[in-house]
Amino acid sequence: MNKKEIKPYQVALFVAGVFGLLFPLSLLVKEDSFSMGGFDVRFINDQAIYSPEKKVEKKDISSIILVDTVNVDNISAKQQIKNTFKSNGSMGSPDGGTMNGESSTSLQYAESGLQNLHRFFEKLQEVVNGEKIRVLHYGDSQIEGDRMTAYIRQKLQAQFGGNGPGTIPANNVYNTITYKQSFSPNFMRYTAFGGSSLKSRRYGSMNTAARFTPEMDSVTMANTTSFKTAFIEIQPSGSAYERARKFNQVKLFYTSCLKPCAIKVFKGTEVIHEDSLINDGKYHVLNLDFPSTPSKLRYEFTATVSPTIIGFSLESDFGVFVDNIAMRGSSGTFFGKIDQNTCSKMYDDLDVGMVIMQFGGNTVPYLKDSSAVRGYARQFKSQLATIKKLRPSAAIVVIGPSDMSTNTINGWVSYKMIPFLTSEMKRVTKDVGGSYWDLFEAMGGLNSMPSWVEKGLAGKDYIHFSNRGSSIAAQLFFDAFSAEYVKWQNGQ
Repeated sequence: MNKKEIKPYQVALFVAGVFGLLFPLSLLVKEDSFSMGGFDVRFINDQAIYSPEKKVEKKDISSIILVDTVNVDNISAKQQIKNTFKSNGSMGSPDGGTMNGESSTSLQYAESGLQNLHRFFEKLQEVVNGEKIRVLHYGDSQIEGDRMTAYIRQKLQAQFGGNGPGTIPANNVYNTITYKQSFSPNFMRYTAFGGSSLKSRRYGSMNTAARFTPEMDSVTMANTTSFKTAFIEIQPSGSAYERARKFNQVKLFYTSCLKPCAIKVFKGTEVIHEDSLINDGKYHVLNLDFPSTPSKLRYEFTATVSPTIIGFSLESDFGVFVDNIAMRGSSGTFFGKIDQNTCSKMYDDLDVGMVIMQFGGNTVPYLKDSSAVRGYARQFKSQLATIKKLRPSAAIVVIGPSDMSTNTINGWVSYKMIPFLTSEMKRVTKDVGGSYWDLFEAMGGLNSMPSWVEKGLAGKDYIHFSNRGSSIAAQLFFDAFSAEYVKWQNGQ
């Protein structure tokens, strides 16, 4: 048999062809793998063959999971009917007790950050004298459904006073244990961080709002004559923490009411308030008082053109109110997308004393080098600076990202840029006079997430905490906050 001789140029062509096929695939590779048809295709390099790395050992979090989270509960229409319910002014009294001065973690700040914290502590002491103070807890999906926030709220209200879940969105799409809400199908949700957005950008403090007709220009509004009716129902939830289950003031925040809009408020089946919203297009608040926690409330709106409903606040006569403002998918860079004037007015109405910003997690998978981290940190710093402009008297506390794992040939390991991201977020927080709490280090640091997953404290996505894990993280944060308060009390 004659053997066909392979010539050198044919070998060269074959090698070139192989490289030509592999080059496009190399562009898809992220570190040691690439995705194809929903599956991760991994490469084994020469280092993995000749000097394989050891599997990542799980972190010991045995001391962390012993954190006590059990005792949190301890401690156009004519004016026809005006709500006549009143409160005796007593709802909101604290349970009492002392704050714990010991903590395994700490808040980190520059001198300006410490001074801002101390001003907030002074306001907390005034609450027991019948004052109100608000904490806004902004965050990504890690706080979705009132996780972490609900626990922090209960601890603060038990210590300093206050009832109710605080401000809630007009159109809530996340499951939550803290309250019950329903709304008519024609109420559409608008957000500043993804999906349908408002042209006016008037979201107030919530970054979400709802309307039962789209926004319209003046010509379209003039030609719109058919009336639409929509409703929002709110009621307390028996599964909420004890302090959040009770409230006796309900505030409705709205804006952009440009056409007459009739409103009826039902308590159960009884009409307790019937009026018209103020249709001058400006931001307004409708406040209803009750002698005790109302049963289901139904707000019914009738108009040719919808106002923008920002949300409601469920609160007591006095105390600390902690708002859960969760934004799934957000990196915390939303303040440039909202109307600053409306937000500032709502901050003033709410008497915001502290703003918690819990972000960074959604950027982690996309940060490939230190330059990308610095870029995000600069952007995040500008958001913190905007908060200071909107509410100069408010203290700012940043809760950094948790540990997050990616699946590699060596098992689930931390995304490589998390340590540098937390250090940069800490730096810019101090620069603007804020305080930083390092959730990444609090939960055990590098490669700690697999241990949290193993203990049922986080989900199989190796990103989000379970309810139990959220409570532990919240207690660790509250311990750090409490320790600072005790130091301030003792004049240290």
